[in-house]
Amino acid sequence: MSQDFPAQPSYSAQRERFLVAARAAGARLSEYRHPLSGPFDEALLTDVAVIGDPSASRVLVALSGTHGIEGFYGSNCQASWLQELAGRELPRDVAVVMIHLINPWGTAWMRRVNEDNIDLNRNYLDFAQPAPVNRGYEALHEIYACSQLRGSQRERADALLAERLRAEGWSALMAIVEAGQYAHPDGLFYGGQAASWSNQTLHRIMQQHLDQARTVMCFDLHTGAGDYGHLMLLAIAQAAYPALDDAQAVYGPWLHTLLTGSDNQSDTGVAATTTGYTSQALLNALPDQHLMQFVIECGTYPGEQIHRHLRDDHWLHLHGDPCDRVGRQIKLDLLEQFFPADSDWQALVWLRTRQIWERALAALPQIDQPGSKPGR
Repeated sequence: MSQDFPAQPSYSAQRERFLVAARAAGARLSEYRHPLSGPFDEALLTDVAVIGDPSASRVLVALSGTHGIEGFYGSNCQASWLQELAGRELPRDVAVVMIHLINPWGTAWMRRVNEDNIDLNRNYLDFAQPAPVNRGYEALHEIYACSQLRGSQRERADALLAERLRAEGWSALMAIVEAGQYAHPDGLFYGGQAASWSNQTLHRIMQQHLDQARTVMCFDLHTGAGDYGHLMLLAIAQAAYPALDDAQAVYGPWLHTLLTGSDNQSDTGVAATTTGYTSQALLNALPDQHLMQFVIECGTYPGEQIHRHLRDDHWLHLHGDPCDRVGRQIKLDLLEQFFPADSDWQALVWLRTRQIWERALAALPQIDQPGSKPGR
């Protein structure tokens, strides 16, 4: 294996730090092994750490790595909070469940997508039904299937993209591209044709660790959208749901509700046109739980800049070699877009993430559980 692939930060180091912190906090651990390996032939696993009573009826869930390369932020926050929870007594009838790197292949290979070029936040669909059709993407696909990183083909692709941007503007064009598409496995924001390994694994984890819960607060951790260093707390769903009022009561004006749909718009930098979000999948999979599902989104760089680096990484895995020198630079550039090296950025997003989790932990015992008896 080439030594040009970046060795730091690494999936293995993130996992080891998480496991050390989980064991120190007295967590019950379980693991789910991915069928593939990482760039250094390392085994890839999603780990789950449960703090507190596993039969608790109130559960706080933290989920990292839906978009693999964004998992470095999420993993760091999970490990840091586990270190703080060590020796602390949780509120009565409350447990914390940490799902570490649900897309371990994406984190290890520093990709936003998974081993099949699937964006997991486009993959949580009922594939027994016809996949959504994104007709607007068809005219754009050649931009993203370009076989050159540099050269005449890339210049043509860049010109086509620039032409569409001039005609429609960034937000309108990205509403098409980021909505997800299911026809081109070699395209951007591909949603797949079946439930991915990560999709299936998350459903297994929910069944095994959340089936007993009655009230759940789940936080899906992301980076990339929004202003640099600005952290957004969102509730994303296809429609309003029963626990949304409680979620809003806990966080007040901090919480932004984003309802998705083919004609919906958003000024958050998070696509409102997308189908297959993890947050909606949680609602679908846990219909009997009083579920408050949240997305924490940490802003990094301008969307146009991130998009350019996503295109380079997309080319790399279609036509290049992630383990040569060109691949190394593309990986380091992409990492910066989703996990800035700036220590102040890292400290700030951890501070805000911790504040959100601490508020959730304090609020969970106070939330009335539908169907519970007075005084319980």
